[in-house]
Amino acid sequence: MDLRKLEVFCKVYELRSFSKAALQSYLTQPTVSGYIAFLEDKFGAKLFDRLGKEISPTKAGETLYVYAKRMLATKEEAEKDINLLLGRKKGKLKLGGSTIPGQYILPSFLGRFKALYPNCKILLNIGDTKQIVQMVLNDELEIGMVGARLNIPKLNFEPVIEDELILIAHSKHPLTKEVFVDFDTLKKAPFILRESGSGTRMTMEHILKEKGIEISEMNIVAELGSTEAVRQAVIAGIGTSILSKRAVEIEIKAGSIKEIKLDDMELKRIFYLIYHTQKTLSPLATAFLEFLKEDEEGI
Repeated sequence: MDLRKLEVFCKVYELRSFSKAALQSYLTQPTVSGYIAFLEDKFGAKLFDRLGKEISPTKAGETLYVYAKRMLATKEEAEKDINLLLGRKKGKLKLGGSTIPGQYILPSFLGRFKALYPNCKILLNIGDTKQIVQMVLNDELEIGMVGARLNIPKLNFEPVIEDELILIAHSKHPLTKEVFVDFDTLKKAPFILRESGSGTRMTMEHILKEKGIEISEMNIVAELGSTEAVRQAVIAGIGTSILSKRAVEIEIKAGSIKEIKLDDMELKRIFYLIYHTQKTLSPLATAFLEFLKEDEEGI
């Protein structure tokens, strides 16, 4: 039994799909099925119940998953420590980004970094700020970039890039005819909100609270779980919203969305690099941190 088979087993377990696991593992579906059959024969137990196109782990599968994750984590720790000992800038670089950094900032940095270190494999997870913070805390990621600073002593929050949030609406929305919108008008307008773990929402709530506006006072018509969902809802004319300017630049240029100026308010925020204060970064992660700080083409 080799660790590659356990890696593939964990993919099947997490994705609940042989085909998706094959795609993410760069294998054919028959190969994935063969790996699972090998493990089932090895342990003398069925690991998954096949229910048509759906699969679900058996009790044996659930038990193996716990031990497989431990074994794979030990393997990665060994590789990391050996690379650290020898100063090698190679191996896996596990990064995370909240929605805006993950989709609009980190990819351009990663392309240039990969050109400098072709032997590295980069894994980028995208989630909301709270999810990325938790993954760094759990040592599932070495470095994250998020849009809000949380009070967590075990993590370094290092400011790196400024971002601008803007009030947006469909191009034919009545508010787009105004030069500026005041706070009373903002509270009455139908508003689309990001989910509670979003850095965009945390920043927006903080700034509005400083101006005496509580979210509960606003006319919330929808609460959506991604920037893309909010953007599409605004385009559909469901309501106004506040998003990163980076996320709607194309739509603003195309004319499907317009920016609305808020009276006496600038919505600025900082993106932070986060990493654990009590864990030693791999040489590759250290090199990436230095690269982000020094890259002259940075955004």
